[in-house]
Parts: sequence; structure tokens; C-alpha cells
Amino acid sequence: MKAITRSGYGSPDVLGLADVPEPEPGAGEVRLRVRAAGVDQGVWHLLTGVPYVMRLGIGPRRPRSPWLGADVAGEVTATGAGVTAFKPGDRVFGTCGAAYAEHACARADRLAPMPANLSYEQAAAIPTSGMTALRALRDAGRAGRGQRVLITGAGGGVGTFAVQLAKTFGAHVTAVCSGSKEELVRSIGADDVVDYTREDFTDGSRPPFDVIVDIAGMRRLSHLRRALTPRGTYVIVGGEGGGRWFAGLDRQLRTALYGPFTRKRPRMFFAFPREADLLTLAELAGSGRITPVVSATYPLERVPEAIRELEKGHVRGKLVITV
Repeated sequence: MKAITRSGYGSPDVLGLADVPEPEPGAGEVRLRVRAAGVDQGVWHLLTGVPYVMRLGIGPRRPRSPWLGADVAGEVTATGAGVTAFKPGDRVFGTCGAAYAEHACARADRLAPMPANLSYEQAAAIPTSGMTALRALRDAGRAGRGQRVLITGAGGGVGTFAVQLAKTFGAHVTAVCSGSKEELVRSIGADDVVDYTREDFTDGSRPPFDVIVDIAGMRRLSHLRRALTPRGTYVIVGGEGGGRWFAGLDRQLRTALYGPFTRKRPRMFFAFPREADLLTLAELAGSGRITPVVSATYPLERVPEAIRELEKGHVRGKLVITV
């Protein structure tokens, strides 16, 4: 079979298309005929090995695994011992460790049945970005009906899910993005839009927000706090800074340190895959309450090109690999 492999940490130049043996599912796993695979910031981190602290888990000098890709959608072709939830022919989506391939094995508890109304490309856009947005709003931010919620980076992969989820929870949503994405975020439910190239939402000209979900990571934490109500919550999803050792994690750490010293509630979290969250997203997508935004698709051999496009930071919604 064909699969994308990597020779080490680095830019997309270390990736190549190779002929490799078809994998066999182990206990608790299923094998998929991959139809589509998502592209997100987590893939970039695994490719580059940045932040360096992450290499303690994935390989200090070289990645322990040559494979890449996490979000996946496809058809079950075989099941391992102990798997009863799925059978060959089932259409599923979720996460695995080698999605950029014609066939891949995934843990059964990291998959869910695909909603019938979605294409493979739409389903592959959901898992990581959707779970991140869900946990940021529901668990960390506790966003609810009647609240004023502001989302930075609203036109990107996580942001487009966050806008839709916040509306589903009954919030009034202000989306922060570039002017070129205003039409997109309004089309998925944003009540108000801030073009960050023209307006500073932290300057006090707008009523304070109950919840801020900071996905773009370009604002100082002190500026986010002054845009909140006295008991407001701000959730840090990603960010810049921290150098190559911590690359954004410093914002998470500083958020945790500020907590005991302010009435405003800073929240940090790590969006590890959870079966329950994937099932929630499947139900929301199946009922039409959220719709994945896919801006472009690339064939398997053009994975490096897709990641280079992601690196530019201007993608609308999600990029998806078709297999």
C-alpha cells in the first residue's frame, strides 16, 4: 500500500510517499480503508518535533514512528480480537496514528460511526478540531445560554467548530478573524464579527464578555482579562511564544499561575481524544447542528503541500487529504 513516511523531524521536505506492508489490527483495533484524513496543527507539531519537550514522548532525536496523520475517516476492513462495536464495511471516523496512508489501524475506542449525512472529507475534518472546541467551550469555559462569548481565530479549524458549538449552547457569539473571513463566520452563526486588523476588542469599546476562547494566541493575557466581566472566564487553546522548547505551552503555564490571584477565571486544558466527545460530535453533525468547513482537499501524494499551506496560517476551516 501507499503511505506517507518521514525520515526525521523537520519541514514537509522530510516526507515521502512509500510502498509499505498493509497493517494488521491488534487486540482492540480495527483496520480501515482510509478515505480521508484531516490536517491540523497537531500534525505540524509531530512533524517538526516542536515544542522540543514533546520529544520526550515521541522520540528525543528521531521520531519513534515513521507515520503521520491523526484524524481519519474510512471503512472498516478487518477487526482485531475483542472488537464487537464494529464490523467490516462500517463507515467510521476518529483518530489513529498513521492516517496518511491507504490503510491504517486504529483503536476501536477512538472511533465512532460516521453520520450518514456527511462525506468522508467532512467527517475527517471533525475529530481533533471538534473535540478541542467542544472541551474549550463546554468543559473549560462552561459557555451557556444568554452568555456573551468571544472566539479568536474564529475562521480556522478549531474556530469554525467553536462558533457553531457556542451557538448550539445558546450563546451570543462574537468572532474575531480577518476581514476576508467575515462572510464565512457569519454564515456559520456568528452574531458579531471583529476584524482584528481594524479593531482591538480589548480597548473597552465593547461590552465585556462572559467567556473568551483564545485560539489565535496573539493577545497578551492581561489584555484578555480586561475584556472580561468581573467573573468572566478565558480559555487558552493555543498560542505563540515560548521558543522551540515550549512553543505556546508557556501561555498555558502562565494561565495556571494567574488563577489563584484573580477573580476572573483562567482555564487551560489538553484535548486528548475521548470516545464520549467523538460520539457527541457525531450526534451534533448528524443532526445538522454543526457542519465541518472544508476549504480544500489534497490527494495523498500532496500531503507536504497541504502542511505548507497550513503553516501560512490563513486556512479557512480545515484542509483534508483524500485517499
